Amino acid sequence: MTHIDAGTELGPGDPGDPVAPAPMPSRATGLTRAEVAERVARGEVNDVPVRSSRSVTEIVRANVFTRFNAIIGVLWVIMLCVAPIQDSLFGFVILANTGIGIIQEWRAKQTLDSLAVIGEARPTVRRDGNAVAVPTSEIVLGDLIEIGPGDKIVVDGTCAEADGLEVDESLLTGEADPVLKQPGDAVMSGSFVVAGGGAFTATKVGREAYAAQLAEEASRFTLVHSELRSGISTILKYVQWMMIPTALGLIISQLVVKDNDLKDSIARTVGGIVPMVPEGLVLLTSVAFAIGVIRLGRQQCLVQELPAIEGLARVDTVCLDKTGTLTEGGMDVHELRLLGDSDGDGDGDGDGDGSSSGSRDEAYVRKVLGALGESDPRPNASLQAIIDAYPDSEDWRCTEALPFSSARKYSGAAFSEGNGTDSAWLLGAPDVLLPADDPALAETEELNLRGLRVLLLARAPEGLEGAGVVESAEPTALVVLEQRLRPDAGDTLRYFAEQDVRAKVISGDNAVSVGAVAAKLGLEGQTVDARKLPKDPEELADALDDGTVFGRVTPQQKRDMVGALQSHGHTVAMTGDGVNDVLALKDADIGVSMGSGSEATRAVAQIVLLNNSFATLPSVVAEGRRVIGNITRVATLFLVKTVYSVILALLVVCFQVEYPFLPRHLTLLSTLTIGVPAFFLALAPNKERARPNFVRRVMRYAIPGGAVAGIATFVMYLIARHYYAGSGALAAETSSATLTLFLISMWVLAIVARPYTWWRVGLVAAMAFGFLLVLVVPWLQDFFALKLVGSVMPWTAVGVAALAAGLLEFLWRWVGRRFPA
Repeated sequence: MTHIDAGTELGPGDPGDPVAPAPMPSRATGLTRAEVAERVARGEVNDVPVRSSRSVTEIVRANVFTRFNAIIGVLWVIMLCVAPIQDSLFGFVILANTGIGIIQEWRAKQTLDSLAVIGEARPTVRRDGNAVAVPTSEIVLGDLIEIGPGDKIVVDGTCAEADGLEVDESLLTGEADPVLKQPGDAVMSGSFVVAGGGAFTATKVGREAYAAQLAEEASRFTLVHSELRSGISTILKYVQWMMIPTALGLIISQLVVKDNDLKDSIARTVGGIVPMVPEGLVLLTSVAFAIGVIRLGRQQCLVQELPAIEGLARVDTVCLDKTGTLTEGGMDVHELRLLGDSDGDGDGDGDGDGSSSGSRDEAYVRKVLGALGESDPRPNASLQAIIDAYPDSEDWRCTEALPFSSARKYSGAAFSEGNGTDSAWLLGAPDVLLPADDPALAETEELNLRGLRVLLLARAPEGLEGAGVVESAEPTALVVLEQRLRPDAGDTLRYFAEQDVRAKVISGDNAVSVGAVAAKLGLEGQTVDARKLPKDPEELADALDDGTVFGRVTPQQKRDMVGALQSHGHTVAMTGDGVNDVLALKDADIGVSMGSGSEATRAVAQIVLLNNSFATLPSVVAEGRRVIGNITRVATLFLVKTVYSVILALLVVCFQVEYPFLPRHLTLLSTLTIGVPAFFLALAPNKERARPNFVRRVMRYAIPGGAVAGIATFVMYLIARHYYAGSGALAAETSSATLTLFLISMWVLAIVARPYTWWRVGLVAAMAFGFLLVLVVPWLQDFFALKLVGSVMPWTAVGVAALAAGLLEFLWRWVGRRFPA
């Protein structure tokens, strides 16, 4: 079939038509290799660095140069000068932790960068007359770039060719309505094509392009709020303010009031300050996120925003687009059903010549469908199925084309047929092109109930333009398409149901057909035609709570539906692969795009499933829940230590006694009861859906747990001070207090580790065995300055710890009932 550009029929003298400048010879065929090389040499190349993650320098800086690392670093240097090396172990622990954090985040960066290359868009440029796909970074000034539905405009330019080209600039301007582009019109980077096709000439590349100047903030959605990170920042801020006066009081108490040996006083002062810093909490959060990215990367899942892992853990509603998500992208023509008079001459034969041959009637319709398929250079899945089934007619010429639009729900084309007859045709949704009382709709409904997709072929006697195109359309045939269900979609939907995540199918297709597909996959619930949904946001939210499957949803409605669900307190994830999903993906809490989806959807989504498998989503959700659930769990361990450290320091200041611990004691306790267990607990499986109020959930346990540990330890310390006397009394008192604090901290660990599994029990037992080794091996006793003297005080310490453990159990249960999260 030969294409004729309708615009070529208009001469430059036609009234009202602007006279376009004569195109340069290279504009039709694109640049030559020599011209490209010349522009590259001049630096006129699209050299904006596209990074999916922080640079190595930024990773090192973020992990090393922190406020708390500075505090610990200064204290470490002091301890290296005044005390034995074992009192400086906390510094080596910080070095090791920071190194682990850098390595893990670097590994995550490597994973992200490699996946980003796989998922990177490769625009099609015309060079030496050939269309070639090149990386975005290789586009040069003056390149002729071809675009079609779903393509993102990657650099600024001027429209050179347009065939019904409609561009959505909402990510830049906020205006949701597509803009019709004609040759000579400007196109901006960051916008994307929703209908039609064409080509544009690059006029601004690299850092001069509009989207680059905005740092892509307008075109890429960023998860602004991360409750986990903001919660940890809030906790650290309060810890810092508590540390300053407590540390000052402790320093004055140890150095001035008690008038002890200077080096010993400094060592015990540092021993009181260091455990107040929950430095491992920030590190462990980064490591957990990084390992999550690596794990998901192995499943071909690109996480474009790290907090997206957290967002998925909080999701309670998933909005699914049917096409490409529940069904595979491809379709097959199942059946062709003729309707009434197909040629409009009143004889019902469809050949336009008055003959009455049924076979020629169907043959004519097949020619129409073949010509329609050939008229669209970028066919969607439905039209591709028609192209595969019906070959093009060489003697038909396309004189005008109307590309498919999600808002219109139909496409069309006008032809000059082989016999000289002119005709125009529409292909689209029957319930849009037919009046409500048309008998063909009943036939369509019956097919939709079987899960088949139906398109209507209709003659457009008044052409493709004008307000009455749909009203005057003459139905000709029903094209019945069979969709291919994804084999893993049913299992994935069942997973969401088991995890209390509600699935909502939101599709632009016929509601009955979508409902039938959902039913085949085991998704039960009410099916709703979106055209009947209320406009009021509150009423819309109520309707969405009641319904499960929604058909005939427009792109703007998808966006409104996401907002309505969010207004009812739902955390919404949206999946999609088409241009019509972009607005909803952008507004959803988490946007998930298929790797084969349009470039526009990949640009705004936080998570891209590069393997195009809907079945990957459960792994993504599970990874998010594992990270957030476990960080919430181990944060309690870290903050219990902070609370008891502050309380111990305050009690020491108030009672004017020596601080009971040296840094080596607290390094040992932190390693065995927090550091090592927290690392394993943070990486353990966890299927519990993340709940809000992170700070409240953590502190409601950390404050009473830390208070009990601090007070009980100090009471034991005072008891030991009254029992022991002589030159070695302080060492004996410290050993008894250390035993008490260790046993209480172990009980906190045992509570946090619930529910028990074999490896959790083994972890707790291993930590207890580690402390026992220190108590019984002579050189470890000397190294950590721990030696239990006699039997009265050690058993008293066990008794105090047992009472504290009982109180902890009571408080843990009471807090859970009194202050539910």
